[in-house]
Amino acid sequence: MTIPLNDDAEMAANATFEALLQQHAGIVLKIAYTYSRTKEDRDDLGQEICAALWQSFARYDRSRPFATWMYRVGLNVAISQVRRARTRDRPSLSIHHDAIDIAAAPPPEPDPRLSALDQFIQQTDPLNRALLLLYLDERSYAEIADVLGITETNVATKISRLKQVIRRDLSVANETAR
Repeated sequence: MTIPLNDDAEMAANATFEALLQQHAGIVLKIAYTYSRTKEDRDDLGQEICAALWQSFARYDRSRPFATWMYRVGLNVAISQVRRARTRDRPSLSIHHDAIDIAAAPPPEPDPRLSALDQFIQQTDPLNRALLLLYLDERSYAEIADVLGITETNVATKISRLKQVIRRDLSVANETAR
């Protein structure tokens, strides 16, 4: 249950949300780039993530790291979008629409090794994709476990197995390229 806010409290909540969103904008961009192939899909996913973050901001537990909560909400939106593979209407926001400009972010520099890794990530299931995104963002196993709702042991096991598959697939790709 959310408690209705007066105008001053709502303005303060808006300002706090916008500042936190701006500070952690890279998380939205990483998720959008990881789960979408086209610019339009990245823009749509970024907007959906921002809308979901705003809708659930009143329930954010301020005793926990904002980035962890942001990853959890963003990844849930991205995974849900992958599962249903269709767009939906987005709710209107009462914040400035230019709080984060997904379209203005330049795409990552093309590096053959990163391209191969990105291709591997794109082919994995949504849970492993989220796991790799968090791992590559240097999140702790505890934080990854918290975001994904699995145990730290499960995180360690999955990462170890994914590393083995990545090494094998990339070494096969390198052998083939020679």
